[in-house]
Amino acid sequence: MTILVADDSEKNRELLRTVLGHLGHTVEEAANGREAVAAAQRMVPDLMIFDLQMPELDGFGAMREVRAMTRYRETPVLALTAYAMEGDREKALRAGFTSYLTKPLRLADLRAELARWVAQA
Repeated sequence: MTILVADDSEKNRELLRTVLGHLGHTVEEAANGREAVAAAQRMVPDLMIFDLQMPELDGFGAMREVRAMTRYRETPVLALTAYAMEGDREKALRAGFTSYLTKPLRLADLRAELARWVAQA
């Protein structure tokens, strides 16, 4: 599975790249929401993981822009955030994200989400 990871933290991208790579996935990276939208225009990821707090275009904005592309209307887009507040999960899901993960990211949670979407692919 090809996964687009958008996070402004190089350390977070490195962690996801390493973990997802060990699980057999191909990872493309973006350092902000603008880069994520551009990457989605030039490639066709099977799943996307967007940090909610990014410069230039946050995860909500990036998700709206990729959802506007016909080919991504059904593609899973997972929200990822370190600033989880009560109600944020529901806000992300209402906005169109497929799922919601918090940092620090638990490997078991990530694996469960991946298994869910690999099974549907």
